[in-house]
Amino acid sequence: MESVNFFKGYGKLSHLESQNPRPRSASAAITISAILLFTLVIGFTLAALLLQPINDKDPTDSASASSLSSNLVESIKTICNVTRYPDSCFTALSSLNASTKPDLEAFLDLSLQVAITHLSDLSSSFKSLNDLHSQPALKDCLTLFDDALSRLNDSVSAMKVGTGKELVLTKEKISDIQTWISAAMTDQDTCNDGLEEMGWTAADEVVKSQSQSCKESISNSLAIVANMQNLLQKCGRTMH
Repeated sequence: MESVNFFKGYGKLSHLESQNPRPRSASAAITISAILLFTLVIGFTLAALLLQPINDKDPTDSASASSLSSNLVESIKTICNVTRYPDSCFTALSSLNASTKPDLEAFLDLSLQVAITHLSDLSSSFKSLNDLHSQPALKDCLTLFDDALSRLNDSVSAMKVGTGKELVLTKEKISDIQTWISAAMTDQDTCNDGLEEMGWTAADEVVKSQSQSCKESISNSLAIVANMQNLLQKCGRTMH
């Protein structure tokens, strides 16, 4: 039997090796191709993800904002930027009829109307609570809500003058309205403090949501009226 030479000279190939390339070279080519293909797939996937629109929760991207003119959107953003809860503020003011060319008085009026609606809903929910008659603090809240609603309604009425109910603001009216809205906010805070002292917490998620919406809408209205003079100046108007 012919012996097999396992050790060949450095850099020398046998006749058989020169005619039959190693199978390993084909495997290596397949491996490299697979790696390249995988890299391309990863690259395309990352590119697709980077090109997707980013949802940054900007309230101006909502459906309510899509029907508003750019000028109106900017006006609402300017007003809501002075509030503590700009998102809920933008949602509320976006419902104003753009065809009426609203001014700051109209925006404040709408913000107050939203606050009145939220507070009325919260009061109605409290009246339907099962433990209303067994918890004195809940009854106190209803009394406070009635007072707060009266203050907010007074604020709306103070803005309207004449037979056409034109919205007019003066420095005196602004001072009165700010006082009344502050009192309405104090009423809700007093209610919450009383409930906390008695250890009562709303088990109903609807009541919790209504309470937060009420808090935000009253706070937004107060912020708008407190910054009314500065907002008017940005619009090139002065208050008498």
